[in-house]
Amino acid sequence: MRNTEQSTVIAPSLLAADFAHLADEAARVSEEVDWLHVDVMDNHFVPNLTLGPPVVQALRASTDVPLDCHLMIDDPAQWAVGYAELGAYNVSFHAEATDDPVTIAKNLRAAGTKAGLAIDRDTPVDSYLDILPEFDTLLIMTIKAGFGGQKFMPELLDKVALARRHAKSGHLDLRIEVDGGISADTIEQAATAGADAFVAGTAVYGASDPAAAARRLRQQADAARQPSTDNPATNER
Repeated sequence: MRNTEQSTVIAPSLLAADFAHLADEAARVSEEVDWLHVDVMDNHFVPNLTLGPPVVQALRASTDVPLDCHLMIDDPAQWAVGYAELGAYNVSFHAEATDDPVTIAKNLRAAGTKAGLAIDRDTPVDSYLDILPEFDTLLIMTIKAGFGGQKFMPELLDKVALARRHAKSGHLDLRIEVDGGISADTIEQAATAGADAFVAGTAVYGASDPAAAARRLRQQADAARQPSTDNPATNER
């Protein structure tokens, strides 16, 4: 596992890994990545069913890489804290799934984890800018939530840029994470827009050498972010 003080976060999505050997898949990239992204889907909020608490618990026991849990589920108020209690480093839940995101964020922080707010493809970020101080991470989807392997939508980077401007103007210590279609062809665009955490699925686990693929993605993101060394979110992990 890399030094957690790295300014750029690379978070391979285990959705693209071999589900029969998740511990081995985590180990393959552990020296080159910062987080492991765990996509939790309930077949209600999104039409797909993936990983849940038992898998998160098993992963936490088998790897030292921080787990970044992305909850694409109904009723996060009921379930989110459970992932914190299992040892997740960051738990992001969808704004579209709750009427009270601030309370969930406070409960997550009280449980000892970072709190993340996820924004789906069709949701404007503007309505949530004022509550960003309650969060550690803003996860902006660059596809429609629910399935991996979709094509990156560059027009959604306008949300990233807006959120980064807001975070900088308010001196917020905020990670802006992008998820969906991140690859060697798209990561520089996302980094230039203001993202500093990058979820990559097939771009990492679809490569013959996942660790090397993650390392190259970091190099690209670092190069694209170089002019923005004043980013206030670069010093906290």
